[in-house]
Amino acid sequence: MTKTIIGFPRIGEHRELKFATEHYWKHQIDQSELLAKAHEIKVAHWQAQKDAGIDLIPVGDFSFFDNLLDTAVSLNIVSKRYRDLNVSELDEYFAQARGYQTDTETVRALPMKKWFNTNYHYIVPEFTKRTDVKLIGNKLFDEISEAKEAGINPKAVIVGPYTLLKLSRFLDGTKPAQFVQPLIAAYQELLAKLNQEDVKFLQIDEPALSFDVDAAEKEVFNQLYDSILADDSGVNIILQSYFGDIRDVYDDVVNKPFYGIGLDLLEGHQNVDLINQHGFPADKHLFAGVVNGKNIWRNQYDHTLALLSEIKTDAPVVLSTSCSLLHVPYSAANEDKLGSDVKQHLAFAIEKLAELVDLDHIVNHDAEGADLLAKNQALFKNVKHPLNTAVHDRINALSANDYTRLPERSEREKVQKAEFKLPVLPTTTIGSFPQTADVRANRRKFRHQEITREQYDQFNRDKIARIIKIQEDLGLDVLVHGEYERNDMVEYFGEKLDGFVFTQNGWVQSYGTRGVKPPIIWGDISRNAPITVADSVYANQLTDKWVKGMLTGPVTIFNWSFPREDIARKETVTQISLALRDEVLDLEKNDIKIIQIDEPALRENLPLRKSDWYKEYLDWAVPAFRLVHSGVQESTQIHTHMCYSEFGDILKAIDNLDADVISFEASRADFTLIDELVADDFQTEVGPGVYDIHSPRIPSEAEIQDLIQQIISKLPVDKIWINPDCGLKTRSEKESFDSLKNMVEATKVVRGSIYEHS
Repeated sequence: MTKTIIGFPRIGEHRELKFATEHYWKHQIDQSELLAKAHEIKVAHWQAQKDAGIDLIPVGDFSFFDNLLDTAVSLNIVSKRYRDLNVSELDEYFAQARGYQTDTETVRALPMKKWFNTNYHYIVPEFTKRTDVKLIGNKLFDEISEAKEAGINPKAVIVGPYTLLKLSRFLDGTKPAQFVQPLIAAYQELLAKLNQEDVKFLQIDEPALSFDVDAAEKEVFNQLYDSILADDSGVNIILQSYFGDIRDVYDDVVNKPFYGIGLDLLEGHQNVDLINQHGFPADKHLFAGVVNGKNIWRNQYDHTLALLSEIKTDAPVVLSTSCSLLHVPYSAANEDKLGSDVKQHLAFAIEKLAELVDLDHIVNHDAEGADLLAKNQALFKNVKHPLNTAVHDRINALSANDYTRLPERSEREKVQKAEFKLPVLPTTTIGSFPQTADVRANRRKFRHQEITREQYDQFNRDKIARIIKIQEDLGLDVLVHGEYERNDMVEYFGEKLDGFVFTQNGWVQSYGTRGVKPPIIWGDISRNAPITVADSVYANQLTDKWVKGMLTGPVTIFNWSFPREDIARKETVTQISLALRDEVLDLEKNDIKIIQIDEPALRENLPLRKSDWYKEYLDWAVPAFRLVHSGVQESTQIHTHMCYSEFGDILKAIDNLDADVISFEASRADFTLIDELVADDFQTEVGPGVYDIHSPRIPSEAEIQDLIQQIISKLPVDKIWINPDCGLKTRSEKESFDSLKNMVEATKVVRGSIYEHS
C-alpha cells in the first residue's frame, strides 16, 4: 500500500446525482430508482480509482447531501421534530437538510455552515436532552457490501467524534462532555462491526484538530481516543486531518496506537516541522497529503519530491491528497474547449489519481519514473500567464487614501437617511430572483447561437420589467433587477473580466445538489467595459423606487475561483478590486445610488488558527473590499451580504469593511448572530435574514413577524433592514413570491406598531 485519497467527488462525472436527487424531490422517480442511480455512481467512482492504481479506496465518502449529517444520523443524533414526521428514513434525512412542508406540517431545516475554509457547506447536527447516541445506521456497512461486490478493497471512512462534537449545536443546556461516553461506546461498536465484516482499514476524519485546540478540548480528544483505542479492534485505524496542521495535539496523536496518521503537508506546512522536531514513530504509517485537493493545477513533481525529502522519519509513507477531492471537478478530460496552453496544466480529481501513481513510480525509482519526472519538468518550463503591465502600474500607484472612504460612516448614515427617506425597517431582497426554465433556455440558446444578442437582451429586459412590477406589487422598498443575465454570481463577472478562463464541466459541490463551476484565474485581471450598468440603469428607469446595483465582491470572486499558485493572493485580489472599483463608479455616475457588493465568501480562506487570521488574510482581504467602494459619494449607500459561516468572531473585521448596510444569514441559525452583534457594538446597519431560502418551505407571516420582533428587541430599530437570508435564484417563483409577500406583510404589522408607539 503506497497511495490513497481522502475522498472523491460524489456528484458524478456529469452531475448525475444532482439530477436524480432533484427528480426524487419532485416525485418524478421513486426511492428505489434514486438508490439505483446512487449505486451506479458509487461503483463507477470506485472503479475509476481502482483503474488508476489507487491501493486503498475510500468507502463511506459518498453522500446524498452531507457526510457530517450522515454521521449524525448513523449515530441516532436526530431531533424529535424530524422523527415525529413519520416518513421514510431517506425523507427524514432530507427533512433535516432541507426542511419539510405539507399542507398540514412544516418543519425547519437544521442550520447549514461553511466546511472549514472551503465553499462546501455542512449540515449542523443538534444535540438535545433527548439525544440518545448509539450506532443505528447501516449506510456505511451497506456501502462496504456494495464495494466488496464490485471487487473493491474498502477503506471505511467516517467523521470522527471530536470533529462531530466541535461542529455541532448543543441545545437545552447540554454540553459536549455529556456525550463523550456514548460516542466512545458507539465508535467501539462501529469498530467491532467493521471487524466482523472483515474490513481492514478505517479512516476517521478529524479536520477540527487543525483549529486551535485548548486544554479542555485536548482533554476531550484524549478521553475519546484513549477509550476508543483501548482494545485492539482488529481494524487498522487511520486518523486523518486536513486543512492545516495539528500542532496543539501532535504529541498526543503520534503517541496513540493509530495504524496511520494522515497529515496535510500543503496547507498544514507546519506539520513537516512537527514531524522533524518531535519525531514520527517508525511503527506507524505516515499518510502524506502532498497532492492538492483544493486547487486544479498540475502537481509540480520537483516541489513535491523536495517536500517529501524534508521529512525525517523511518516510518512507511503513503502518498495521499491534502484533503478530499470533493473540492475539485471530476475530470479535465471533459474540457474540449480550453486551449492546450491552459488545459495541459489542469488536474481535476481523475488526473490527481494519476499524479499520485506517477509520484509513487518516481519515489520508488521505477523504470518509468524518470520519464514521468522529465515530462513534468518540461511542462513547468512552459507556463506563460498573460501579463498586463497597466494593471501592475495601477497597483504600484495605490496609496492609503485609496482604501479610505470619507466622511465616516456615522456622518454618511445621516446623509443617506435624508437622501432615501425609507420607512423604518426597509424591506429588500439579496439580489437574484428564480432562474426559471425559460431563463436558462434563453441563455442556452444564446450560447449555442440560436438567437441573436438583441433577442437575448430583450428577453432579459422583459424579465427585468416583470420582476420590477412584481416587487412593486409586493410592496418591497428597495428593488433589484433580478440578475436574469447571470449564470453564477462569480462566473458571470469572470466572463466579463480579462484574466479568467472557464470550463464546460468543472462542477464542484457547494451543498446538497447545488453545484458551482468556479472560473480559473489564468492571467492579470482587468475590466475592459462596464458589466452591470446597462441592466441596472434599465431597471432604475422602470420605477420610482430605489433600485440596487448588484456586484460580487473581490474576495468572493477570488475565493470562489481557482486561483494561480505562482503569485500572492493579495496581488490577485487587488487586481479584482480595481476592476470592480471602476464598475462601482460607473454605476454611481449613472444614478444608481444604492450598490450592493456581495461578500458571502469572506470567511472562506480564513486560516483555521486565530493567530494567523489577520497577518495571513484579513489584513489584505478587508482593505481589498474598501478599495472597491472608497471612491463613491457620501450619499451613495454601499451594501454587502454574507451567509452560512461563523461570523461572530470576526465582526470587528466585518465592521471595518466600512459598508453602510450588511445583510447576514441568520434565520437558519436561530438568530444567534444578533446577540453577537449586540455584544460587539456593531455599527453597520444590518439586515438579518428573516427566512431560509435554501429550504423549499414557505414561512408564515406570523413566523416572520415573531422573528422581526426578536430583532427589534435587541438592535436599534433605525439600523435594521428586513430581507431573506440569501438570493432567490434556486427557489421557485411561487416559493419566492409567497415568502416575500409574508415577509412584507409581517414587516408592515411590526412597522405599524412602532409608529403607533412613537
